[in-house]
Amino acid sequence: MSRKTDQPVPPYFNLDAQAAAGKLGNPIDTARFAKAAAYAAKGRDDLAKRGYSPDGQKRLRKFSVWEICRYLIPVNAAHLRRVLKANPDLPQGEGAAGAKWFTLEEVLSLRNHFAEEGVASKEYKPYRPEGLPAKVVAVANFKGGVGKTSTAAHLAMSAALDGYRVLVIDLDSQGSMTSIMGGKVEDEWSTVFPLLAKDYALHVQRENGVREAQGQAPLPLDETLTEALNVTAKDVIQPTHWPNIDLIGAQLNLYWAEFQVPVWRMSQRNWPLWDALTGFLENEDVLNQYDIILLDTPPALGYLTINALAASDILLVPLGASFLEFDSTGRFFDMLYSTFASIEDGENAARRRAGLPEMKFEWDVVRALITRFDAAQQTDLANVIQAYLGDFMNAYRQDYTALVGQAGEQVNGIYEADYRDFNRETYVRGREAFDRTYAEFKELLIGAWWRDSQMAEAEQKEQKDGKA
Repeated sequence: MSRKTDQPVPPYFNLDAQAAAGKLGNPIDTARFAKAAAYAAKGRDDLAKRGYSPDGQKRLRKFSVWEICRYLIPVNAAHLRRVLKANPDLPQGEGAAGAKWFTLEEVLSLRNHFAEEGVASKEYKPYRPEGLPAKVVAVANFKGGVGKTSTAAHLAMSAALDGYRVLVIDLDSQGSMTSIMGGKVEDEWSTVFPLLAKDYALHVQRENGVREAQGQAPLPLDETLTEALNVTAKDVIQPTHWPNIDLIGAQLNLYWAEFQVPVWRMSQRNWPLWDALTGFLENEDVLNQYDIILLDTPPALGYLTINALAASDILLVPLGASFLEFDSTGRFFDMLYSTFASIEDGENAARRRAGLPEMKFEWDVVRALITRFDAAQQTDLANVIQAYLGDFMNAYRQDYTALVGQAGEQVNGIYEADYRDFNRETYVRGREAFDRTYAEFKELLIGAWWRDSQMAEAEQKEQKDGKA
């Protein structure tokens, strides 16, 4: 006769209510949130500074000859050493002859040398047609936790290593991108907020010109709007520890824009609030100072996100291979349609009455990309998502690797991680995951530029033929 063993009961059985009450502590008032926020802010600062230099500044590591020849400049190591020996005026790096390390500034200088003196058939510099503005890229999804900020950060770093000049604009008041880039943002006046305010103030000034001509009293400009009129690009753009990445950072007070923008719009219903960021990029000549402008958006379809989407040429939508993230992304696309179709309908009704041409929003390309992919568990669902989204989907699925988690512990991107801190195979595999994402993005980028250049050439030819 076998004896029946006792089965353990679930942990939620037989709980003691009195003992549970004893663990609650005193009731929480609002002041306790301030204390928790202060502790969290201190902890966040401490964690963010992991990997910083002793002086509290974030600095980019140096790159070895192995990395340069494998990932950055298409030359072999022996040839690079010969070129350095023959050209003592070039950056010589740091360390022994067989193990030299170079800053990214030095790598960029070497790349310029090879572009001028190297083999014509090799791509030492990335494709960038002359005379065309920067491409604006928004990374957006209102589902949190999909890898939005990490994707934007790694694309910025990939492009910088490739030789592009990059401006990163953090539109998320959580400021995660700002932390990754080592940015310092004291208040909302170092974010995009004054740029939105300036656009509205300029609109009011134009309206006042019309009102003055009609003999009407001018609309007032409060202190915030008056101050915003003096803000320029150099007031909000800050350098980062990457020599070819600049930043417009974010902090908590940026969220005030979500409340202030509709107030301005209610006062001036003809103010195109969605064009405020576009106006800054165009009017301040920012589009000609960079190659790529990357916009990291909040996980919500608010006024900041609408501005980012309206300003963008390329829209990237990260999502995980799960039902909930697929469902949320579908709803995101639905909201994009509803929002921008509504703007078009309202604006075009007024334009038709005024005899003006109609407007429409248009993007060079939109792509959804699967992040944090686990092939062992998510392949079937990823295939379903691919089938339904069709040409909206990137082909490559970005794997989650150990390198991502380890680099994130020091608030770094994987391109900032030193391969000597990892198993070489782990580093190569982790880097490959993001290199392939960048390769697919770069193909979209250069394809859009090429198409623009062809259209520009065709337009110039048409104008020339018309004058003949």
